[in-house]
Amino acid sequence: MPYLCRVKTALHIEVPGGESRILLHACCAPCSGAIVECLTERGYRPVIFYSNSNIYPQEEYLHRLEECVRYARKWGLELVEDAYDHADWDRCAVGLEQEPERGSRCLACFKFRLLRAARYASANGFPVLTTTLASSRWKSLEQVNEAGRWACAQVEGVTWWDQNWRKGGLQERRNQILKEENFYNQLYCGCEYSAHHQ
Repeated sequence: MPYLCRVKTALHIEVPGGESRILLHACCAPCSGAIVECLTERGYRPVIFYSNSNIYPQEEYLHRLEECVRYARKWGLELVEDAYDHADWDRCAVGLEQEPERGSRCLACFKFRLLRAARYASANGFPVLTTTLASSRWKSLEQVNEAGRWACAQVEGVTWWDQNWRKGGLQERRNQILKEENFYNQLYCGCEYSAHHQ
């Protein structure tokens, strides 16, 4: 049954296996807004997993985290913060520092973060994993889904949900929520290399 989101366009949601326990990896509040609203108003209660060791400096990481916490609280959703370890993340970017956005550094970054999310999902009984990274038009959907499928293949019992969170009016609703909630809207993806390439 299609879900009619607030911009009056249909988005068909079909959770893999008909599961109700969903782990939603979240990169930031602006990208989370419409997805959280859509899932919650449809009756799902996703647990938000904030795993973003790519973000630099740590003050930026904390600012984005605070906005995610604020929005999760509004919907009464649980938010789990993963350990912040930028040095560990940095190792996945070695040799890829000069890659452009949507290049191989981004794929390595997605794999790093989504593997951590998949491990958490597997250890805590979440059969389905998806991510708000798939809502950003600045990201390659193909890379996000490749990383998600790869991450879930490394663990037991977790299926990657490759929902296209840009369709069905969610891109427009994302922009509306950003203004309504007065979210901090960052100007770069997160890592120091993306900041340099703006």
